[in-house]
Amino acid sequence: MTQDVPGLDLASFRRWYDAQRPGEIDGELRAELIAGGKSNLTYAVTDGTSDWIVRRPPLGHVQATAHDMGREFTAMSALAGTDVPVPAMYARCDDPDVLGAPFYVMEKVDGTAYRRAAELDALGADRTAAIAARLVEVLAALHAVDPASVGLDGFGRPDGFLERQVRRWGQQLEGSKTREHPDADELHRRLTRQVEQVAGDASATGIVHGDYRLDNCLVAADGAGRDDIRAVVDWEMATLGDTRTDVALMLVYETLGASAGGDLVSDVAKAQGWPGNDQQLAAYAAATGAEPGDMNFHLALAYFKLAVILEGIHFRYLQGQTVGEGFDRIGEGFDLIIAAGLHSLKDS
Repeated sequence: MTQDVPGLDLASFRRWYDAQRPGEIDGELRAELIAGGKSNLTYAVTDGTSDWIVRRPPLGHVQATAHDMGREFTAMSALAGTDVPVPAMYARCDDPDVLGAPFYVMEKVDGTAYRRAAELDALGADRTAAIAARLVEVLAALHAVDPASVGLDGFGRPDGFLERQVRRWGQQLEGSKTREHPDADELHRRLTRQVEQVAGDASATGIVHGDYRLDNCLVAADGAGRDDIRAVVDWEMATLGDTRTDVALMLVYETLGASAGGDLVSDVAKAQGWPGNDQQLAAYAAATGAEPGDMNFHLALAYFKLAVILEGIHFRYLQGQTVGEGFDRIGEGFDLIIAAGLHSLKDS
């Protein structure tokens, strides 16, 4: 007898999947929610012989522009065969009657999503440094992909990208506020004033992951290719735009991870052997052959975006609409992150 987990009706899923890929499932299905996800829900599904990963939006309150299953599926499907490692895509469902929301099914990749410094410290400083270097190399490889060559030339609108980002995340905050945030409103005003100064530079245009960090990568733990990144996952915010937004968000995660914010995001930057932000930025420039230039605006936007994402998760937690553990303190870092964003911007 199958046993459901919240958000995944296994009997309904099996009926649908059997119609998509007949004969693939052989036996009773079991599923578990993979820990650590605070946005889309990720399930490991098995029949005892074969394994699958199912991704669907969170339960309850969902912003209209967030949690786009089709976007994830399209991005990873297109990148198969490039230098960017992604899981194989199996099937996609846009019918909400099956599981209550759109979802897709993909390959289960054997790898570790490192989230804590203690996990990396167990590997040693040299292996940690190698993983950090590979993280930058893969990001540079993504930004080197010509969107048209993989069928993604219509995946987004690079023109006006930064203006839309500033506007979108301001709207997202208004749609999920749990209290008033005057400092966040001020940061948004400053971003709005300054965006025109940086938006005209189209030199860094390409495929943007949108949430690039180590725990959105699956790292090989042993065997040949140990410490290589086997797959980049969580492409729900992927688009075409200013690739420096990916670099900035990666650095912001690492900055917060090395500070008090490490309790709220991954703290891998505290691990022995993890390079500093200047080293990571220099490594990215060397890998791409281009200097990213002044990153102050992009860093401030990254802080704002991350704060809004956490506020949305906190909103769902207060509504009793989160699934999994670790949500009780998610709202505590909002003010800290907004303060860092304000600090990143030059006075104007």
